[in-house]
Amino acid sequence: MSVVKSRVSRNTLITVGVIALVVGGIWVGQGLNLIPGSFMTGDTKWFVIGLIVAVVGILLVVLGLRRPKSSRSDG
Repeated sequence: MSVVKSRVSRNTLITVGVIALVVGGIWVGQGLNLIPGSFMTGDTKWFVIGLIVAVVGILLVVLGLRRPKSSRSDG
């Protein structure tokens, strides 16, 4: 996995990752019939889609939080 070095890129990854995690979590809740009031409520397909989106969100946040290794040599 590569490390993102640009601050803007890292912040973007973290923001998109958090949004994907929240949306995925909502879809999981609807798919499991925990959040009523939608055509997605009780539909297992939305549980699976939400789970995938949430996992992608976690990966994006992790990538955004990884710090680049220092390129200077201490010696």
